[in-house]
Amino acid sequence: MGVTGSTGPVMDRDEVDRALARLGAEHEAIETSLLALQDHAGRRLLEGAELTGVTQERWTSTEASITLLWTYFDAYTDALRTAREIRARRRWSSREDLVELTELLNGESVTVAGSVTATANAPTLHGTANKLSERYSLGTLVDRMNELYATSLDMVVAADAVWSALPARIDLLAAELQRTRRLAHSVGVRPGEHPAGDDLERITRTLTKLREQVVSDPLAFWQPAEGSSAPGGGRPDTTVYDREARALEDVRREIDAVLTVRQDAEKRIVRLRDVLSRADRTLAEARTARGEVLAKIAATEVPVVSGPPTALQEQLAAAAEYRRQAQWHRLSPLLESLEEKAEDELLRARESLTAVTAPLAVRAELRGRLDAYKAKVARHGFAEDTLLVERYEKARRMLWSAPCDLRAAEQAVLRYQQAAAELLGGPRVPDQGVPEDDRRGPGA
Repeated sequence: MGVTGSTGPVMDRDEVDRALARLGAEHEAIETSLLALQDHAGRRLLEGAELTGVTQERWTSTEASITLLWTYFDAYTDALRTAREIRARRRWSSREDLVELTELLNGESVTVAGSVTATANAPTLHGTANKLSERYSLGTLVDRMNELYATSLDMVVAADAVWSALPARIDLLAAELQRTRRLAHSVGVRPGEHPAGDDLERITRTLTKLREQVVSDPLAFWQPAEGSSAPGGGRPDTTVYDREARALEDVRREIDAVLTVRQDAEKRIVRLRDVLSRADRTLAEARTARGEVLAKIAATEVPVVSGPPTALQEQLAAAAEYRRQAQWHRLSPLLESLEEKAEDELLRARESLTAVTAPLAVRAELRGRLDAYKAKVARHGFAEDTLLVERYEKARRMLWSAPCDLRAAEQAVLRYQQAAAELLGGPRVPDQGVPEDDRRGPGA
């Protein structure tokens, strides 16, 4: 180490050579980085784009930073070249040369002159004000270039990442949207006539606007990574895109359902006609049965049988018309509603038939019970018993006469059962209202 100068101890030859080697390596690295930034696809796109919003603001500042970077680099190159020339004067540098080299390599020996226009929008180092000219040491100048390079590269990489990701995805989604629109139109799903048609119009407007915004202001769709200081740390914000993609998928599923209706419409309409026809026939059978019951059964309440609902037939005719006109979006919900209502109508018709024919079923059950007891009594040799014959004939006349009084006939069958049970020695049949004076006495 030599004597002390204005910038500190004077460097010796070895120190000068090592410093020049280090500065030369830094010069090559900075030059390579600047050339890569100059050729970066994102920077070229930014130069030719019509920018708006936050991207326009940041690109104005970044352009100034890049201009200032080259100004700093040129000054750095000149200073390094001057230092190499001084060192190359002699194989063994004199004291005056070493003092000059020490001042050049360690002191604030680099003057950067720039216009206000070139540096007005560039960020300043540590908040210092822009000046027409500034003096730097080579080390400070490298730090300054590294800082400007990092902020410039971060902006360029972020914009390029958004442009590389979102517009292509939006275009693919827009192409799928167009296919879905054509498919929707083919099945009658149109704006103003079906909610899915309105959704397609809204998605179209949103995607068109989104693409315009992404192209003109990509940084509005950039999410920086938290805690990352690396240039370009983050990812494109796809929130709007993802929402519209989900909405289009929902519309697509709805249209697929309409397509399924188009394929199965004829079969479903035929099935509906069959179900409603069976319901009508069942109701007709119930009305016929009601007339029979009223003629054959006395002293009983027979429910009224309603006619077939004309509304379902009208809706079925409307469904057939929708199918003929290929209005599948209207046919789909109508068929679903009709299928449910038709099944309910068939169930109601069957319940009406069951309710109307209940008295005939009761009469048939009483007839069967009476004949079964008669056969049982005959097997035990009591077929000629006077009381049994009398009670059997009485019950039989009631059950085979018209109109039949079910309550009286049931009591007559019970009395016959009681008499038979006493003769056969089996368990006594409950009285259930049989008059006391009509029961068999012990001497019969």
